[in-house]
Amino acid sequence: MNPRYDVIIIGGGAAGMMAAGRAGERGLRVLLLEKNKQLGKKLSITGGGRCNITNAEENEHLLLAHYGAAEKFLYSSFVQFGTDDTFSFFAGLGLPLVVQVGKRAFPKSEKAADVVVALESYLSRGQVEVRTNAEVRGFVTDLGGISGIRVGRDILTADAYILATGGISRPETGSTGDGFKWLRDLGHIVQEPTPTIVPLAVRDGWIHSLAGVALDDVKVTFFTFGEKKLVLKGRILCTHFGLSGPMILNAAGQVADLLHAGPVTAAIDVWPKLDLGALDKHITSIFDANKNRNLKNVMKLITPAGTATAILTLLPEVEIETKVHSVSKEERKRIVHLLKSLPVVITGLMGYERAVVADGGLVLNEIDGKTMRSRKYNNLYVTGDLLHISRPSGGYSLQLCWTTGWVAGSNV
Repeated sequence: MNPRYDVIIIGGGAAGMMAAGRAGERGLRVLLLEKNKQLGKKLSITGGGRCNITNAEENEHLLLAHYGAAEKFLYSSFVQFGTDDTFSFFAGLGLPLVVQVGKRAFPKSEKAADVVVALESYLSRGQVEVRTNAEVRGFVTDLGGISGIRVGRDILTADAYILATGGISRPETGSTGDGFKWLRDLGHIVQEPTPTIVPLAVRDGWIHSLAGVALDDVKVTFFTFGEKKLVLKGRILCTHFGLSGPMILNAAGQVADLLHAGPVTAAIDVWPKLDLGALDKHITSIFDANKNRNLKNVMKLITPAGTATAILTLLPEVEIETKVHSVSKEERKRIVHLLKSLPVVITGLMGYERAVVADGGLVLNEIDGKTMRSRKYNNLYVTGDLLHISRPSGGYSLQLCWTTGWVAGSNV
């Protein structure tokens, strides 16, 4: 006979571990089920392995505004557990946070694996029973209520259930949309998800050749049919498939709208603080100081670190082995214009496998925002990425998990 629990949590990611630890802290008999062989698989790779735990925006209204239409819904839950609580919580687990550019908060160690270890200690402290490699198949209902959960060939029972399986971004980590299916099976309305915070795919080989190279303080202008539509300024990351980085990720939805209208191209300005004339003078002075060196070597002085060779491929008519003093005025002008407008052709958005966040999920009017409890089932709670809440990158997604997980674990 399987024991009966006070609460069973399905999903051992950020929200699930928080909910389980909090319920265990309250003295409840808790079972945490995870389909992978270890907890926190997606959490351990988030933020490039550094884990952007939260955003340190102190103004609660400004913080919640980043959640768009869900701002009012989330207010009562963030009152219970907000960003200040996140800082205190992890500090209490021996994992202090540090704030970096854009108010992004990371563990001081900058290791996502340390976040998973800290949460595992929280589970241990609350005597939470953990089962990994758990094959959950869905809920069992009886007379309109949830009476159990199918795990492999067994049916496990509890007084309450917390669903924390995550959405469908990064499916290789186990986020394959199971929770959405189970919610629909229960009669809940689930908004079809789409990848929203996602890198851009580009056609250009020169970008692909720069995989792993970051371009700081650049301006990217997007065009449709030659008409300027969107301008971004900041840092971008080149990848083997296109463009990424927080600035690109957060603008993916806008670029998607442009792609619906027609072909999209972009121009990258690596000298946005100088106009064409000023940049020409700057490059002329560098050329004068290095007139006996080869152009390919001097290009390193006027291009972002690590990009000179790739950018030179865009100048096939210029002989890169020539001495700088032999570069004509016309060739120099061509270089200047190129650095102000490096060409990119956007072919689309990457899919769920590269998405940081996919929107969609359980519609919010079917959830009590004060408790995370389903309005259809009194013993079901839903957390994190399963909720239909849009948000940008920058720590907002994980804060949503910490908050909703803690609230569910506190009220179950």
